[in-house]
Amino acid sequence: MKRSFTLTTIASRAEDLAVEAFWKLWRSPRAQGDKAGGWVYRTAVRLALNELRRQQRARRYELLSAPASRSQTPEEAHATAEERTQVRRVLAVLDARQAELLLLRGSGLSYSELAAAVDVSPASVGTLIGRAQQAFRKEYVKQFGETK
Repeated sequence: MKRSFTLTTIASRAEDLAVEAFWKLWRSPRAQGDKAGGWVYRTAVRLALNELRRQQRARRYELLSAPASRSQTPEEAHATAEERTQVRRVLAVLDARQAELLLLRGSGLSYSELAAAVDVSPASVGTLIGRAQQAFRKEYVKQFGETK
């Protein structure tokens, strides 16, 4: 699936992120005051970086889930199936909440959406995802050895 981004699409998304940054300012009384400009700038930059990361994850997962433009060799098909099986086995061993966080994050949900989905504070989502990723790596190495 090939996406083409037009200049209007990019500008529109940038406007949405700017509005979101000002919305966050309005909802955060502590951020208002003398240093509000810096706060809005920093928030807008972080929102833009998160958006770029989200788009990158989405493209990666679309490529993995989309049918290959060329037919796979039997070895490639076997390797792909084996990798999926290994990931499923590792997720099955992990704590249910950790597995859920990894799957939802892989689906492209934002931190606030993840927080609502698993009923935790949005401020703790990053830490929980980091721990889940570490647990996944540790279990993967335990079951299958070092990655390639």
